Amino acid sequence: MSFQLPDIDLPPGFAPLLNGYSWRMDSLGQSASSVFLFDAEARPPLVLKVEQSSPFDELVDEASRLEWLGKQGMPCPRVIAREVYADRNWLLMEAVDGVDLASSTLAASEQVVLLAEAVRRMHALDAEACPFDHRVGARIAIARLRAEADLVDVTDFDEARLGKTAEELFVELQAKIPQEGKLVVTHGDACLPNVIARDGRFAGFIDCSRLGVADPYQDLALTCRSIAHNLGEEWVQPFLDLYGVRRADPEKLDFYCLLDEFF
Repeated sequence: MSFQLPDIDLPPGFAPLLNGYSWRMDSLGQSASSVFLFDAEARPPLVLKVEQSSPFDELVDEASRLEWLGKQGMPCPRVIAREVYADRNWLLMEAVDGVDLASSTLAASEQVVLLAEAVRRMHALDAEACPFDHRVGARIAIARLRAEADLVDVTDFDEARLGKTAEELFVELQAKIPQEGKLVVTHGDACLPNVIARDGRFAGFIDCSRLGVADPYQDLALTCRSIAHNLGEEWVQPFLDLYGVRRADPEKLDFYCLLDEFF
């Protein structure tokens, strides 16, 4: 019998790869795609992502970034198959073995150590070898297009910005553009749910569709926000100390969190 997910017409080549697996939906992330998790005894866990094809596809971006990132020696999901089929993008990956930090039972002190190591490792990659441009100009251009296409979820703004429109926030964004520092390879959404730990150690990054060359604060801002939300504000500075930033630039922290409201 061929494998089928309810109400989803799988690409023909995917069903044989999933036979013998049990599955469940993943409800942790906030991605626009549907995410299915697959497990089978003595076989590697798999992740299937499905999204409607559109001008703002993320899975095509994620597949190319994962393939590049894996070649740099960074642990991340391994792409098994990708397809455009039935007006959807499909991405099947071998999962990173471990638990995301948002679900982890590690102590906060252990989590910030692990986070600092993970972000430092990402930022130590060769930026000149990275083909993905996520500098401020490129990201603001996409933010504008997303706002014009009414794809910005104003109900999901950070608390301080709730009640504002995407148009109001875009004006604010343009007024706050900072000078970029040394460019590094950034994850793009380096929050706790996207960092995997195993046996108390960093095991890999997931959800890499926004990976690209940018200012380090692209990651530092979102990591600090995630730490404050998941672990408490008191753990933000210990993370920054471990990363190597004694005094963070508050304007850059605010700007990159503001930019993230459009994605």
